[in-house]
Amino acid sequence: MAAKAKAEEVAEPAPPLACPPPQVPVDGAGEQHPTAAAEELAAQKREQRLRKFRELHLKRNEARKLNHQEVVEEGKRLKLPANWEAKKTRLEWELQEEEKKKECTARGEDYKKVKLRGEKMAEERGNSERRLNELQRRARAAAISADPRDGRETLGLLLPPPKSLCASTDYAAAQLHQYHRLTKQIRPDMETYERLREKHGEEFYPTSNSLLHGTHVPSTEEIDRMVVDLEKQIEKRDKYSRRCPYNDDADIDYINERNAKFNMKAERFYGKYTAEIKQNLERGTAV
Repeated sequence: MAAKAKAEEVAEPAPPLACPPPQVPVDGAGEQHPTAAAEELAAQKREQRLRKFRELHLKRNEARKLNHQEVVEEGKRLKLPANWEAKKTRLEWELQEEEKKKECTARGEDYKKVKLRGEKMAEERGNSERRLNELQRRARAAAISADPRDGRETLGLLLPPPKSLCASTDYAAAQLHQYHRLTKQIRPDMETYERLREKHGEEFYPTSNSLLHGTHVPSTEEIDRMVVDLEKQIEKRDKYSRRCPYNDDADIDYINERNAKFNMKAERFYGKYTAEIKQNLERGTAV
């Protein structure tokens, strides 16, 4: 009996172990981090608004100061005479004239001659600019007339003036152009230069007290070279003509010289558009 009771005691199952209850997370720990981020964002926005407010405050103070300065300056200007600006300009001009006179006196030059030379150069520069603008205007008009279909697009195109027009704008410009062209053709005679420099010594470089000017006598070779050059110029001038030569074989489609010039202009501008029509009229196949 004792053995049987012991076997039953061994076979009896052990009682189940007690499981720990599940832990529920506390809500306060999860909400702590979002609250801190929101407070930091609000602090940043508040700092930005304060900085913007300080900047606006500084700008307002600066504007108030500038307005006060302008009011003070305007009050000073109102107290001045009516012709103060003209007097001020006149005084500045007189001071500039005095400075220029002193500079010319220091260089040993005549102020009146220097002033006239400057005025002449300014006048010539203004005339050159006006001529250049006129040439550009004519070039634009010619470009528009050459192709009427593209006239609207080429209206604002700034074309450079033709070289032929720039070279012969007037008699003075043509003469200056010829002078530069002939000057470029001059070749220096170094042997004569060295010989004259050894002969005259320090007087070869003239000063205000030198009397060397006008004492030079050209040699026979130099005179012959000048004569040959003048003959070449005369020969070239005789061959050159601004009038177009008359062509006996050309078709006569005009009634007088004025009409001939008009027809030439029309042919130059619209010839490529009317060439086919003319050919049809000559063949008799025109519709």
